[in-house]
Amino acid sequence: QVQLVESGGGLVQAGGSLRLSCTASGRIFSVNTMGWYHQAPGKQRELVAGITSGITSGGKPNYADSVKGRFTIARDNAQNTVYLQMNSLKPEDTAVYYCYAYQVDGLLRRFDYWGQGTQVTVSS
Repeated sequence: QVQLVESGGGLVQAGGSLRLSCTASGRIFSVNTMGWYHQAPGKQRELVAGITSGITSGGKPNYADSVKGRFTIARDNAQNTVYLQMNSLKPEDTAVYYCYAYQVDGLLRRFDYWGQGTQVTVSS
């Protein structure tokens, strides 16, 4: 089993910044994509940003349109850690942020993992 441990959430004023971290541990063989989703009260969980492993061609990030230009995702493969730098935060960014990761074994079976979530609250 793989565990994802998140840190870095909190309360910040609009226009401020936060940095989220997520480290994977446990039975890791080849973590592929890592990233972040968020879920606001009464809404579905949505992708915020993801990044591939970058082992062969460099980690490729992708972002939700709502965070492009404000959030930056980065990854440390040696530490199995993914970071989300969130700048120019807006009240609508308020949500629980969940780290996710998946890996594929030699039999091409995919395993998905989720963190417990960290609250981000942006006050106006």
